[in-house]
Amino acid sequence: MKENEILNRLQERLGIDRLNDMQQIVNRRSREGGDIVLLSPTGTGKTVAYLLPVLQALKGDNGTVQCAIIAPSRELVQQIDGVARAIAGGEMKITCCYGGHNVADEKNSLAAVPSIIISTPGRLLDHINRGHVDVATVRVLVLDEFDKSLELGFLDEMGRIVKRMPRIVRRFLTSATMIKEMPDFLRLNRPIELNFLQEKRQVDSRLTVWQVRSPQKDKLETLLLLLGNVADGRTMIFVNYRESVERVHDFLASHGIAVEMYHGGLEQIDRERAVALFNNGTFKVIVTTDLAARGLDIADVKNIIHYHLPSSAEVYTHRNGRTARVDAAGEAYVITGPEETLPEYIAIDAEKMLERTPQSGILIPDMASLHFNAGKKEKISKGDIVGFLLKNSELAAGDIGSIVLHDHYAIVAVTAAKAQAVLQQVAALKIKNKRLKITMIR
Repeated sequence: MKENEILNRLQERLGIDRLNDMQQIVNRRSREGGDIVLLSPTGTGKTVAYLLPVLQALKGDNGTVQCAIIAPSRELVQQIDGVARAIAGGEMKITCCYGGHNVADEKNSLAAVPSIIISTPGRLLDHINRGHVDVATVRVLVLDEFDKSLELGFLDEMGRIVKRMPRIVRRFLTSATMIKEMPDFLRLNRPIELNFLQEKRQVDSRLTVWQVRSPQKDKLETLLLLLGNVADGRTMIFVNYRESVERVHDFLASHGIAVEMYHGGLEQIDRERAVALFNNGTFKVIVTTDLAARGLDIADVKNIIHYHLPSSAEVYTHRNGRTARVDAAGEAYVITGPEETLPEYIAIDAEKMLERTPQSGILIPDMASLHFNAGKKEKISKGDIVGFLLKNSELAAGDIGSIVLHDHYAIVAVTAAKAQAVLQQVAALKIKNKRLKITMIR
């Protein structure tokens, strides 16, 4: 693909009017040849940074796999897939593979050989071993969030995959932290290291960190009070254990807070749903483990709440990295119990005194979500859904929010005040001559 085509699609389909400084430098330096090692904080646009030179380097579909993009989590794979399709859709066949996804669907998609495979390490190795795909033709390899892949123990899988790719000519590695030692299997060729980790200081300047003291060791009551005292906007509550996610979520829900939860023990479909409902405004509050500190496509987070103290400086940085992105300001709240001492890596700007009267708009969701039991595999598009709703309900265009299409279902955000009436108006109707089950997500 040509650079001007990619830039035009970034603007038209993703609303990116211009590349940021990091993305421009990556694009320019990649023209020098050799491999790229990109070190940059979470949320700085690394996906667009490497896709720009990668897509320029690839030829059109030629019946071989030209590029493999490997990422450590399902959510990051899905995020990369969305960006890549927005840029290259129609120009190149792209297949996305990850655990929890339907294996038969992936096998069928791989049968018409894609130019680009985006996958988690384990699922890609499984397809290779089953003979579903031949990666010997791969010329461009991307290892996204390489540091997290190492942290999660994917070194062996990645090594076995790369050994099946003898024709690699370009490698792109991204990381949000310094990488102490590169594995031998990478065989880096004249690597260019582009280090933007100093950008963290700019993020810190836009982030206000508050200490919130809990009079009891159990912080639930303090957390509930805090939620009534923070600015309106998406709010992420970080805890250290899966069991704590469910305990905190259930407590808040029992007190009337519209809250979602996210952790690694949930089924894939529940994790996908949680992210979609948090992004589209159905829930403004989400309780999560550190799994959500990186790799999720979550925009415009206003508040970070450290319900449990982070286990390390690195975890603290990644949690806070979900807010104060680009030019936005953000707030981080660290709740401490009566016997807890702040670690030295947490610098407090001020102490937050909590008022008893709730003020925050996060307590009232703006949107509600409808579930359609058909998706991409049933040939349903976002345009089909928008047209169906505008024709058959009282919704105006501005009442329809985010639409997330999956293989066999869709999640559609609509104005909360109109959602129940809309459901009654469309539930019995057909879309593209198909009668679908449309329900409200509670």
